Amino acid sequence: MEKLVVIAGTNASGKSDLAVGIARAVDGEVISADSRQVFRGLDLGSGKISPAEMQGVPHHLIDVAEPDTYFSLAQYQKLAYEAIDGALARGKRPLLTGGTGLYINAVADGYELEPGEPVADIRSRVENMSCEELLEIIKRSDPEGAEKLDPCNKRRLERAAEKVMTGKRLENRANKRYDTLVLGITWPRQELYDRIEVRLKRRLEENMIGEVEGLRAAGVSDDFLYRLGLEYRYILLYLQGKLTYEKFYEELFKEIRHLAKEQMTWFRKRQDMIWIDMKDDPLGKALEHIERFMK
Repeated sequence: MEKLVVIAGTNASGKSDLAVGIARAVDGEVISADSRQVFRGLDLGSGKISPAEMQGVPHHLIDVAEPDTYFSLAQYQKLAYEAIDGALARGKRPLLTGGTGLYINAVADGYELEPGEPVADIRSRVENMSCEELLEIIKRSDPEGAEKLDPCNKRRLERAAEKVMTGKRLENRANKRYDTLVLGITWPRQELYDRIEVRLKRRLEENMIGEVEGLRAAGVSDDFLYRLGLEYRYILLYLQGKLTYEKFYEELFKEIRHLAKEQMTWFRKRQDMIWIDMKDDPLGKALEHIERFMK
């Protein structure tokens, strides 16, 4: 199998900068694994890398879908395979980089996915259910699979319930397409939280609220923005007058930290993850692992 390097990390972990450093050292190209960066116009809110920060390194799977449209895991996987295979054909080293664990696993593990858009009626129903109701629906179809789900992660419960209600498998069968080296970025927890706060304040100073105002003015629906979660949801609630600025900032900061914790929990489930300490020459250590992997 062809070789694929994966760089996984939480929000504000520095994975994008590390990926650029690695790509410049190994003549690589970056394939983004972020469920919100696929949408055009979602720049500051999704933490999208800027052209200057790319330093000339080609990046793929950014800005490939219009806001307010459905973009499935199967669509992402297909485009990621095309980008990876294209990089390999050009003699480049593909680096799958991001924080969306499901996107990473779908490509690295070769999930056999079932295409198709969600049934609007079912999606609407699950979004109005409680976590307890969703879990009960899932248990009736797949009790063993239900045990593996986080009972407090409503978004994942919604997608799982949607699957079983449309007759799809809860667990994805896998057929690996690439030989993978999976590198995970790690920080001491408080330092990561400090980085999250610094980045949040910077993006607000760069007019992240204005970005959401612009999306709404361009016709992007409030429902779409709300379902994106995190920055887009809480800025929307602030603009709708449902949160004061102080409450908006407090709740958003708390939710971003919670997501980082969820991301680390997801990544730690991978038995093949090699952890890179970001306080101990991360680029040098990553390149050492990659050199051994390539041999």
